[in-house]
Amino acid sequence: MSIVITGNPGVGKHTVVNNIKDIIKLPVLDLNKFAKESGLFEKTSDGYEVDTDKLAQILQKEITVPHIIVGHLAPYSISKIPIKIIIILRRHPKELATVYHQRKYSEKKVKDNLGSEILGIIVNDIINNQKDEKIIQIDVTAKNQQQVTEAVLEAIKNEKTTTQIDWLSIMSDKELKKYFSYD
Repeated sequence: MSIVITGNPGVGKHTVVNNIKDIIKLPVLDLNKFAKESGLFEKTSDGYEVDTDKLAQILQKEITVPHIIVGHLAPYSISKIPIKIIIILRRHPKELATVYHQRKYSEKKVKDNLGSEILGIIVNDIINNQKDEKIIQIDVTAKNQQQVTEAVLEAIKNEKTTTQIDWLSIMSDKELKKYFSYD
């Protein structure tokens, strides 16, 4: 059964997968790369869209052995694959804003991704699209690569569920207006 590492852009999914792949000894399937190689990316005015239904169908046929599956497309494309555990990396929106600005994301893309993290969209979508899998959230805020890697390995080993991460309840009205207004 496969292990899934997901979360919003900038939480460290690919970094942690690079750190654990030799320890776990499973092949890595990068959902973005796979979707691109499968011709499922479509250019839009806001960037790219992926046909996740087609991606799910292709993955169902292609995934015949366990993998480490990584990518923010996981909630929408893995429902037909045997999954052992889903790990959702979460990062405080203030830290993520710094990452997005360093990556030179457009303001719209920054707000969209921060809004997704604040509202827990990936967590919600995973819960709604998966049935029996263990779902574990890990807060990576202010943690270095080694600490995140250790937390992920511990989660895989013990399959312990975690408490809900709720950024919305700690955000001020001013912060929420900043992240959710589109002037």
